[in-house]
Amino acid sequence: MSDKPAEQNDSNKRIKRDIAEGILFGMGNPLLDILVSTDESFLEKYGLEANNAILAEDKHQSMYQEMSDMKNVEYIAGGATQNSMRVAQWIIKEPKRATFMGSVGEDVYSKILQTRAEDAGVVVRYQKQSNHPTGTCAVVVTNNGKCRSLVANLAAANHFNISHLENPENRALMEKAKFYYISGFFLTVSPESILKVGKHACEKDKMFCMNLSAPFLCEFFKDPMMQAFPYIDLIFGNETEAAKFSEIQGFGTTDIKEIALKTADLPKHNKDRQRIVVYTQGAENVILAKDGKITEFPVIKLSEEELIDTNGAGDAFVGGFLAQLVQGKSTEECIKCGIWAATEIIQRSGCSFPKDLQYPG
Repeated sequence: MSDKPAEQNDSNKRIKRDIAEGILFGMGNPLLDILVSTDESFLEKYGLEANNAILAEDKHQSMYQEMSDMKNVEYIAGGATQNSMRVAQWIIKEPKRATFMGSVGEDVYSKILQTRAEDAGVVVRYQKQSNHPTGTCAVVVTNNGKCRSLVANLAAANHFNISHLENPENRALMEKAKFYYISGFFLTVSPESILKVGKHACEKDKMFCMNLSAPFLCEFFKDPMMQAFPYIDLIFGNETEAAKFSEIQGFGTTDIKEIALKTADLPKHNKDRQRIVVYTQGAENVILAKDGKITEFPVIKLSEEELIDTNGAGDAFVGGFLAQLVQGKSTEECIKCGIWAATEIIQRSGCSFPKDLQYPG
């Protein structure tokens, strides 16, 4: 009888032991998504663009109530980083591997967010705000699910501060992790908290990951973004974010492959770990810049009938990527899992997933 099955079983056990509790740490804006499917006239009414993400202005405040009054409205636990933590936990299947911190109000919305995150296995440590409600995000889906416009009303999420990280119990959770992920949206809230985590990761030779997250961040929050950039070991983004980043950084190119290589070559503190850049392009190939080389990965094509909602696709991609990263898998395998996760999520409404589905990789 061959010893191979026993060897494989031992290997599987070893991999599982390596996924320690709290290995992944995320920090961001926990938001309750208010989602509706509508048409372009709604975008025009509020001065919105398809496939864009912005912060709410005064002119958008009435939009939330209008959406809440629509018959097809859905309320979904959201926030970019929290979504990615939930997806990573869903794929890992072992609870308490991911920890998430952000700021919420003391209201029913925060209870919904916490329940959804904990149901997925995420350890949640919210900073509670008694004077501010939990943040919400308007998700306006158009073009039969192909396009989404996000308008975030941060509310309590905007009041996270570094004192939450300095709490001994929370600091212990942060220091326990080996991998860190923070979306670019958090640059508008607490850049000092991002730098605290980035510096810790750099000093301890742990992996620090971020996301460009939205074109407006590359432009209007350039300074805090570039203060964090030398600590970033792995950066995610999509084609529109990459194009704006190239423009603001003066790269002098619109070619996404060249942008990825130039992004990877920006100054970096940890010289022992070269920066990895991953740019998604919707239905087009995923671009990887690593070790001075470009690799492309085709995505899984879906029919129009199969595509339900692209909201959360990017968050799901990151979650799938991180689920493999914390297991020591290759960058190529991380990207393949990211593509698989995003493909599953866009066949459902919001960033939700079938709990019992197993990643086949």
